[in-house]
Amino acid sequence: MTSMKQKSMRPGPSEITYKTMNFLIMDRPTDSSIPALIEELKKRNVKDVVRVCEATYSTELLEKEGIKVWDWPFDDGFPPPAKIVDDWFELLRNRFKEDPDSCVAVHCVAGLGRAPVLVALALIELGMKYEDAVELIRQKRRGAINAKQLQYLEKYRPKSRLKLRNGHKQCVIQ
Repeated sequence: MTSMKQKSMRPGPSEITYKTMNFLIMDRPTDSSIPALIEELKKRNVKDVVRVCEATYSTELLEKEGIKVWDWPFDDGFPPPAKIVDDWFELLRNRFKEDPDSCVAVHCVAGLGRAPVLVALALIELGMKYEDAVELIRQKRRGAINAKQLQYLEKYRPKSRLKLRNGHKQCVIQ
């Protein structure tokens, strides 16, 4: 009985939509919860799951359903390294250019630190102030983003890395 009670206290997947992008912040699934998760992901048109914690479940069923799992682990409680930030933005640019109605899922262990920070970075790149990005995420994931991560987001400066249409890049010379 206790395990069911504990399970129900964990927040379910939290969808965050801003401008043209949809995100799903989740806690880490288990091998036994993957089948139900796949149904949830398919309903939301998720094509990518970004795993930013250590791998503890098999990705086979997800990949059979056409859902790509990206393994970009980084230390719990910390902001992401620059390489992961670059990879994250590249994934988002490509995914939303290819399929504007899709959703990108991201999870860490509890869905309160590493995963929300990546989504906050995307929101900031899309033009949201960092305080508003954190507030929006915390409305859906109470307790998300610790002091160290908050400080990182406060200092982060957007670099227009999520612009899907840049006039100069649209030019084609043949």
